[in-house]
Amino acid sequence: MSEVSARIADLCARFELPPAMAPAFEQLLDRVAREPIALTSVREPRRAVDVHLADSLAGLALSVVRDAADLADLGSGGGFPGIVLAIARPDARVVLVESVGKKAAFLRRVADDLGLVNVVVVDDRVEDWAAGRESVDLVTARALAALPVVLEYAAPLLRPGGAVVAWKGRRDIAEEAAGTLAAQQLGLTPPDAVPVPADLVPGTTARHLYVSLKVGSTPPRYPRRAGMARKRPLGASGRG
Repeated sequence: MSEVSARIADLCARFELPPAMAPAFEQLLDRVAREPIALTSVREPRRAVDVHLADSLAGLALSVVRDAADLADLGSGGGFPGIVLAIARPDARVVLVESVGKKAAFLRRVADDLGLVNVVVVDDRVEDWAAGRESVDLVTARALAALPVVLEYAAPLLRPGGAVVAWKGRRDIAEEAAGTLAAQQLGLTPPDAVPVPADLVPGTTARHLYVSLKVGSTPPRYPRRAGMARKRPLGASGRG
């Protein structure tokens, strides 16, 4: 058994996933490594198994990730965490929202080749995905944008009682404060930082999962037109 295969087997055991899922995880890492377009700066499977796969699986520690029936992953890129969660949660419908055409095409190929019938790829900007409004229980985003931006993208997509989970590194007090202000405008709870165990993603900076629940209605003006969430983030100097 190779080093990568052994690490994947350990991850499956840690998260109580069937060993039969391991080959799909390994194939995903191999596809990312061999893909000609730049999906990520970390492509070599011996590093990617920790930096990408283990980090994505960290979400399974949260009940909102384990229990969601329908989830949307924003800016899916190389499939982290979206494809990983689709493999781990074959009972859930997983929508991968990716605006870059070549990356969306990669996601479709991988989903087809791995037989992931629970995956739908949306090749569009999240601000323009009108059909997604209040369509999912969970929105995930990894290395996508600052918290206020992620929350503005996510809140309109969530059904009442749904959750957004944002993968982040070290805690940033200013970003958290802006995220709290944004959440108030979007019908969400203040984002709560859940630390990822250091031994799960070795060799990386401190990792956190930010969780925010939809407890109110999101005003219909959100999300704002394409680009505005990044240009004028909610919670920044009271703008929005």
